[in-house]
Amino acid sequence: MVEVYAEYDPETRGGNTPDGRKVRGTIHWVDAENALDATCNLYDNLFTEADPEADGRDFLDCINPDSLKIVEGCKAEKAIADFEAPAYFQFMRTGYFCIDPDSSKEKMIFNRSVSLKDGFKKK
Repeated sequence: MVEVYAEYDPETRGGNTPDGRKVRGTIHWVDAENALDATCNLYDNLFTEADPEADGRDFLDCINPDSLKIVEGCKAEKAIADFEAPAYFQFMRTGYFCIDPDSSKEKMIFNRSVSLKDGFKKK
């Protein structure tokens, strides 16, 4: 078990403080003891290149082997089990997720549809 000791300062809510302190980050958490276990399917770019057929390449050579990562044992707030597909959510600092049609209250499955970061570098 891991314990985290922290202090809550309500003056820092929203990142602005009356005394001018800089807030360097916000912690979002779910209490593991009271959380729902879930599976998250993390979909990423299907191709490793923005234009997989550029310069005459075979697009199959640019398939991203990590375009789907399945993460078991994720934690979510229990209230989320009351929703059904096609409900969607923003999971803090991760991306946008929708409930998988094969999901049930006993086995919640979420599919990431949009990451909060773009994986392709602009040229």
